[in-house]
Formats: sequence, structure tokens, C-alpha cells
Amino acid sequence: MHNDAGHHVAALGESAWLAPLICTSHQRSEAFGLTTSGAPDYDILPIAELSLKLEQNRVLCVHALPVMATLQEQIVNTQSMIVLTDAQGLVLHSTGDDEFLRRAEKVALRPGANWAEDRQGTNAIGTAIAERSPMVVHGEQHYLAANRFLTCSSVPILDPYGELIGVLDVTGDHRSYHQHTMALAKMSVQMIENHLFASTFGETLRIGFHGRAEFLGTLMEGMVAFTCDGRFLSANRSAQFQLGLPLAALRAHTMSSLFGTTVSQLIDRMRSSHGRPISLCLPDGIVVSANVEYRRETVASGATVRAPQAAPRPAASAPASSVKGGGLARLDTGDARVAAVIAKVRKVIDRDIPILISGETGTGKELLAQAIHHDSPRASGSFVAVNCASIPETLIESELFGYEEGAFTGARRKGATGKLLQANGGTLFLDEIGDMPYPLQVRLLRVLQERLVNPLGSAKSIPVDIAIICATHCDLREMIAANRFREDLYYRLNGLVVKLPPLRERSDLHAVVERMLQTESCGAPLSIAPDVMRLFEQCRWPGNFRQLGNLLRTAAAMVDADGEIRIEHLPDDFLDDIDRGRVAASAETCATTPVAADSDLHAFTAAAITAALAKHHGNVSAAARTLGISRNTIYRRVSAGRPAGDGDA
Repeated sequence: MHNDAGHHVAALGESAWLAPLICTSHQRSEAFGLTTSGAPDYDILPIAELSLKLEQNRVLCVHALPVMATLQEQIVNTQSMIVLTDAQGLVLHSTGDDEFLRRAEKVALRPGANWAEDRQGTNAIGTAIAERSPMVVHGEQHYLAANRFLTCSSVPILDPYGELIGVLDVTGDHRSYHQHTMALAKMSVQMIENHLFASTFGETLRIGFHGRAEFLGTLMEGMVAFTCDGRFLSANRSAQFQLGLPLAALRAHTMSSLFGTTVSQLIDRMRSSHGRPISLCLPDGIVVSANVEYRRETVASGATVRAPQAAPRPAASAPASSVKGGGLARLDTGDARVAAVIAKVRKVIDRDIPILISGETGTGKELLAQAIHHDSPRASGSFVAVNCASIPETLIESELFGYEEGAFTGARRKGATGKLLQANGGTLFLDEIGDMPYPLQVRLLRVLQERLVNPLGSAKSIPVDIAIICATHCDLREMIAANRFREDLYYRLNGLVVKLPPLRERSDLHAVVERMLQTESCGAPLSIAPDVMRLFEQCRWPGNFRQLGNLLRTAAAMVDADGEIRIEHLPDDFLDDIDRGRVAASAETCATTPVAADSDLHAFTAAAITAALAKHHGNVSAAARTLGISRNTIYRRVSAGRPAGDGDA
């Protein structure tokens, strides 16, 4: 190891617990052929290649950028910057104090630079990736002398399946390091991961739980996702901590083994709770409060399968569980653009022409696909839906094509029938087709051309007769230009391309709301107060019909005996969104996203501080130690009146 390393380790002071990792990282740096006095590798990625990397990491960026904007407010004027990288250490985005950004430019802390250890030696980003652990690297601990004016705090970001997808880093002048920086970075990463988790498993059965009911809905909430027959899908970090098991061990469990209940028992309890949290018992006997979210459909490993005798839902104006009814005629609730889509679809519905549905998330693409199946000659067959974005890349091939017994380690003893064969004689709906892995697109194209399916591990080809409907919110032509979607597959799928308008652009909002209220009424008529309907008309509805459906479901549970939904029955966050929308009416829609994230992070931070103060009976020093932040941070928030119950301090 370089002879400066001993000096670096000796200078760690109160962070001496990091010494072994820093030493190991210095050894790796030397093995890479780097020298402490050497020039860093400033090979900045060309703009075109960086654009491709940004698109490949689009989901990460969508969830991380609003949180970064909020974190920047927490550390403003501290001579710091915030950096987001991909899993290989490539900087995707950076933001921070202007003066420090100019200094950081000299060491290439900007998009397109790579901070992996083999390029930059020991540094928080590269070492966090190598160790898969949060890292603080102070000035002299950096292997390269050129980086020693920095102090960096980096936290790995894991996807909902536990895979490393990026790093969030806070970098500043080594003379102005703050003890609470790492705590804020960890909170921010936890928020990003929770958003990714909720987005990935938004259409599965999810349990949110915590030992203290006041922490439900906050960063501290544990979240576990299951299939609708109770098989474990994933759990966030808080859930893993509360259950006392890592993700790998949890994969061997079911809902019954973790929470001592079956799916049907859980849903019955949820229905009788009238929107209030229920109690569940963990394997170690600890009782927790829990909320449950689920789709009233059969969900299996990211795929939704409906029996042919089940009546498809009618309206593209509701989330998956909101409306029951017939086919295309029920979709027409008065909007001219939707009516035009229906007219086009009717002309090809019996001609074996593939249909590609585009539109924002939540605009009812799957509901339109169901209606097409319902009115088609294949209505007596199965409608099988597969969300290509919600199935891990390593599993999607076996989900689509199925597999023979012994095809791979962990396979079921008698194999499994893939979704392509399940849809034989009916309709296969491929949602978010743009997220299908590139290599798998070749196999799908071959199936569409030859109408033959080869299960994994099988030498025989099975004839298949299916209608194909696809959906996406992506621009597939742009993906083709970026070599992320096959052009030949695109032209095989887009026999008819239709686009569903977002809710904010539809002219039939009143009819849509009335239709959805019929589903939520439970026999008692519901109505909307005029001032509430005016608020609905002002809302931008970024979540489209999923957002509207959840809002109406919550409001319907809170109405009084007269059945009228009034402003007091609406969730506070919806009213906050309306206020923000009024302020930013002239701005682009995305401009409100950081504000929403700001509200979330402030709320989560306030809840944590309030709970810590209560636990330590108003002792600010003890609360600060528990949270890993400075006393000044707590004093500042208490004086601003942010945490509820701040009088305890």
C-alpha cells in the first residue's frame, strides 16, 4: 500500500471506524495502477452517449431528482453539491451551491464523469459502490491528492429487488463538513427507494406496517409486496429491518409465514376496518399496525390473469378495481378523442391486426385492452396481461415462455406454463412493452412470426393462437433511434396505433366521476359537492385515473350520512396539490414535482424529529443522537414550527 495510507488512516479521528474500509480501498486503488500524485481520469462522456445513459436510467432519475432538489434546500449555503450516479459511478446529475460547483468542475464532478475507484481511487462514490455500503471519505482519505479538498458522503441506491442501481452523494469542502450530512443523505435515499418500491409494486398486494401507528405512511414504514396468492415479491429496507431478515431470506417466505394470515383473511379484515389500520403479528411476536393495498384481480409475478367468464371492467376512466361492466361501448363517456379511438379499434377488432396503445401512466390502457378483448371473437378465451416493467429482467423470459421441469435452479418441480401459452385462443396484453429487455425482443418477434413457442429447457415447439395488444408510455421511435427497441418488432406490433388522452385533457370528467362513484357507493348513493367538482376541474391529475380512483375511494369512506363528498372529506395532500397548481399554473407540469417531494421530505423529517423528542422527553441532545443529526437542525425546525408537538423541546 502507498506509504501515505498510514497517515491518512491516523488522521481519521472520530471516524476511525472507517479505517479498515479506507485501507482496503487504498489497496484496491494501488492495484489499479493509480498513484496518489497522479492526475484523475477526466474522460467525460460525449453528450450523445450521456443522453443514452440518462434514458437508460430514466426511472432512477424520475424518482431521485425531486428528492435531490429537496435535499439541496436542506444543505443550502454549506459549500456543497449533490451528485447522482448510476451503478458504475457515472455522474448523471449534479446540483448545488454555485461557487462550489465552479470548484467541483475542476475535478470533473459533473454529468458524464465517472467516479469508480479504478478511475478516481478511493472516494465516497466509488468506494460505496465497491463496498455496497454508505461511505464518508474525508479530505486526506482520498487516494488522489487532487481530490483531497473534498469531503464526500455517499449512499448506494438499491432497486426494489435489492440490486444496486445508483449512488446519491453529498460532496463539499472538507473544512465545512457537517455531522448530519450522512443522515440526510440516508433519509433521501430511503425516500427514493420507497418511491421506486411503490411504483414497481403499485399493482400488487402491499402491506405497509410499523410498530408505531404514527409512522405509517412515513419513511420509517415497512413495505412488503405479495402476489395475490400470498407469495413474497419484495420488501423495502425498513421492512427487512423490522422483520429481522435480509431480502434473500425473505424470498423463502409467504404472507402466512411472515404475518400469520392468509390473503383472504387479510382482505376481510381490511374491509371491516373501514380505512383504519389493522393489527398484525410478526414472526417474533411483535404486534404492528398495518395498512393494506391491493388490486381485486389475480396477480402472479407481475402478470394479471383474468378468467374468460369474468366480466371485464368497462370504462377507461377508472383504475383497475374501480368499475365493472362490458366492452368498448362502456368506454365512451363523452370525450371526442376517446370516441375516435373506439371507432378506429372497432374497424380492426376482428382482423388479427396487432394494436399498440400509447398514453401516460394511468390513462386506462389496460382497460381499453380488456374492452377490445371483450368485444372480439376471442372473448371466450383468456385475457392475459403482463407488465413488462414489473417483472425482473431475469424472470421475464420464463414468465412469458414458461419452462420445463429442471430448466434452471429454483424452478418448480413440474415446470410452469408461460403467459404466451396461457393466452392461447385469447388475447395477450403486453403492458409497458418498451421495458422489455432487448435480447428478449428477438424471441418475441420470432413467436409473432412463426406462432410457435419453445418453453425454456424444452426441445419441442408448441403452436399458439393469440391476439396481441401492447401498451407503452414511452416514445418507441426514440428508443429505436437509441438502439433500445428493435425496429422490426416495432413494425410487427403497430398494426394500429392509438393514443389515450390524459385525464386533464378529457372533456368528460363529470361523467367519469359519476361512473366511478357508482362503484364506490356500496349500495348508498354518493354525490360530489359543486365546489369539489370545481377543484377536480382545476387539478392537473398527474396520476390520471389511478389518482382519481384512489381519491374517490378515500373520500367515499369518509362521507357523512347524506352521501355528499365535500371538501372536508378530501385528503390534505390533494388540497395542497391544488394550491401548488394555482401558484404554478403558468409553469410546466414537471415544475411542481420538486415541491411535492419537498412536502414529503419535510413531513417525514418532522415526524422523525417529533417522535425522537417524545421518546427522549424533550431532550434535544438525545433526540439528535438518535437521528444522527445536529442539535441545530432540530432547534431550527422547532423554532420554525415544523414538527408537531414541538413544545416538548
